[in-house]
Amino acid sequence: MWKKEVIRQIEDHKAHSRLRFRLKERTEQFTDLLFLTLFDSETSVSGNLDILETRFDELVDLACWEVNQPCRDIWQGYVQELPRILEKLNLDAQAISDCDPASLSLEEVYMAYPGFYAIAIYRLAHEFYKSGFPMMPRLMTEYAHQKTGVDINPGAQIGESFFIDHATGVVIGETAVIKNNVKIYQGVTLGALYVAKNLKQTKRHPTIEENVTIYANATILGGETVIGANSVIGGNAWLTASVPPNSKVFHNPEISIKTK
Repeated sequence: MWKKEVIRQIEDHKAHSRLRFRLKERTEQFTDLLFLTLFDSETSVSGNLDILETRFDELVDLACWEVNQPCRDIWQGYVQELPRILEKLNLDAQAISDCDPASLSLEEVYMAYPGFYAIAIYRLAHEFYKSGFPMMPRLMTEYAHQKTGVDINPGAQIGESFFIDHATGVVIGETAVIKNNVKIYQGVTLGALYVAKNLKQTKRHPTIEENVTIYANATILGGETVIGANSVIGGNAWLTASVPPNSKVFHNPEISIKTK
């Protein structure tokens, strides 16, 4: 009898009737197939688009809880945007190859660079985010986060030729704006200065102008913070205020070396 009572109590506490973890698993499978469709030379584009459409319909059933939400209408517009997304991703890959002396080929960037993978999944998720598709964009970028250590919210706005070097530990918030030709290193945070639920519709994260380089473990916070074009932000810098174009910002730690 005690077992039946435990089961009843567990079922009573499972209050989230729409919480189906199949959505997470199916989104990850969808993401893998979408990535291969765009980049793998042995994967059929025409055949896979049909499969992806079928899988998207399954995701609609799992994710679109509002009856009147026209989630199925999103797919055609999304597919029409895929060539533009792929064009942007090819620019990202080229930027990585051009900027990193350790890169031996573009093929290496596509297959072995976690920064590129995180950017790719972000761009694919961002299009769903813009269309208002619920839950799935966040699950896509969280899948990339698990694989790469890079946490890019699908709501962020990121321009062309974006380069994340080494990748691990990067955090880019929902309302961050990153313009063209920006390069950031591992551990960089583009975050909010204040955290409160009533700030949901407020720009909470910084704006990074064109041609900015942000070195490892720098933290830039605040929706009104703007990093001017062509600036360099040194490693471990902590910024909560804007800097003008062509600035160089450095953190100067005190280092003491003792010898015998």
